[in-house]
Amino acid sequence: MTDFAKTKSLFHLPAGQVYLDGNSLGPLPKAAVARVGKMMQDEWGDLLITAWNRAQWMNQPSRVGDRIGRLIGASAGTVVMGDTLSIKVYQALASALEINAARKTIVSDTGNFPTDLYMAEGLIKSLDKGHELKLCEPDAVEDCLAEDVAVLMLTEVDYKTGRLHDMKALTAKAHEKGILTIWDLAHSAGALPVKLDAAGADFAIGCSYKYLNSGPGGPAFIYVAPGLADQVRPALCGWLGHEAPFDFDLDYRPGRGIERMRVGTPPVLQLTALEASLDIWDLVDMEDVRAHSIKLSNLFIELVEANCPDLELASPRDAMHRGSQVSFRFGNGYAAMQALIERGVIGDFRAPDIMRFGFTPLYIDAEDVRKAAAIIEDVMLNRLWDSTDYFTRSAVT
Repeated sequence: MTDFAKTKSLFHLPAGQVYLDGNSLGPLPKAAVARVGKMMQDEWGDLLITAWNRAQWMNQPSRVGDRIGRLIGASAGTVVMGDTLSIKVYQALASALEINAARKTIVSDTGNFPTDLYMAEGLIKSLDKGHELKLCEPDAVEDCLAEDVAVLMLTEVDYKTGRLHDMKALTAKAHEKGILTIWDLAHSAGALPVKLDAAGADFAIGCSYKYLNSGPGGPAFIYVAPGLADQVRPALCGWLGHEAPFDFDLDYRPGRGIERMRVGTPPVLQLTALEASLDIWDLVDMEDVRAHSIKLSNLFIELVEANCPDLELASPRDAMHRGSQVSFRFGNGYAAMQALIERGVIGDFRAPDIMRFGFTPLYIDAEDVRKAAAIIEDVMLNRLWDSTDYFTRSAVT
């Protein structure tokens, strides 16, 4: 059994706060400070450019990718780190569309994160080959799968409501019709058990700064199924995705397998911070994480609904259909969230009316949930949110 009291002790958690926003930015692993500092002094400082070889910087994206792979059910050599999630969406979608070149439709849902849809729209315009992005309601995705669909592109856990798609079932339905699948795991990796290989997923992408705690702007990852990795042609033919980068050929030759999905120079500082976080994840069983996450989120829903009638549950009530977050609707949700943050309960807001709260057993326990629920009750019942200062929108909500 995972010792969550121990894992909680390994994070820097400011006194007087309950941090329920790890689904947006994970907190700082204590060891990351020394780990990154040591890397800066001993490797960057003392080894200088020789650290690419002597400190193994060059293979860090693959080494860390395999560690992420353990958490998302991916076999070794199928995940690589680097660049941003938007870049990885573009790579996966461009490759999938080229494989299924005779088909012109991309299916996604209205709950997908906007950047995924923006990348699809931009790619469609650049290709100018008659592709179409078709959006379905989340519960009607299966009905939208047809013989003209090239790619099904979904975020497994809805970023607003926490609604959870059935990856295995939808992938199987897609494959029955010759459709390739791309799964965005931004709100899944580190939140619940993911089994990419077992589900038969073709591509997956995700970020590392949420549940995986790599720090703000941490690198993304991309997964390509073993049977496809040597077939895909990268749309972004980066130097480090070349078969032999230091041959300095003027023509691109894709690297072997997942290595061809590398693009730019590895973000060594943040990969090092991520490695410190993954040391904590090595102590964790994902089934334990899921079980405890469900207990915490169910307790939160029970307490909030019992005392805050103005808040409407936006997340699925059945925990098996929900990721590791709980969302409530409230017309003045932005102001209410600012009032909560000022009182030490940190969640976030998503327009137009969603108040989001994330539950990560690695550093959140039942006492935190009860404390947060009591503060939410005070803010809501006493209308403490109804202050002019709380209605002024910041750049980040």
